[in-house]
Amino acid sequence: MGVRDPLVLTIASDRLFTESAFGKRVLLEIETESAQLAEENERIVAELSSEEKDLTQMRAELPPEDFRPLAQAFDEKVQSHREGQRAKLDALARRSEESRQTFYALAQPVLIELMRETGAAVVLERANVFLSADTSDITDEAIARINAAIGDGTGLQDGTGE
Repeated sequence: MGVRDPLVLTIASDRLFTESAFGKRVLLEIETESAQLAEENERIVAELSSEEKDLTQMRAELPPEDFRPLAQAFDEKVQSHREGQRAKLDALARRSEESRQTFYALAQPVLIELMRETGAAVVLERANVFLSADTSDITDEAIARINAAIGDGTGLQDGTGE
């Protein structure tokens, strides 16, 4: 690793994830699925808006006792779609968090090896350090080594988030 021999190292854990091949793959997948979910949501909203417009026209033509069940069915459909979309969004957020946890678990042996090589006693989150020499930051080296060790995580057990 070079001349560096600090007892305390720092790491930017968010960068470690987002700039790694694993993190880039996961973030792209999440972004793609989020866009698909947004498109699906727009399509559902358009369909429901059209249905609501039709229902509004029917209201003027139907007696209240005939209209009420239609309105109630529509309200239930809207609520069902909202809950379904919310559940998909929650599942996506969970998957994102689980992928981060998996990444850090897979990265841990690499970080431990870096600590051993440098003789460091501790690795601190860079954002929590008030002042340090740039030589104490191992983020770039850790990213390179993690990429070499696990790549983008495809094919690793628990590396896909699926």
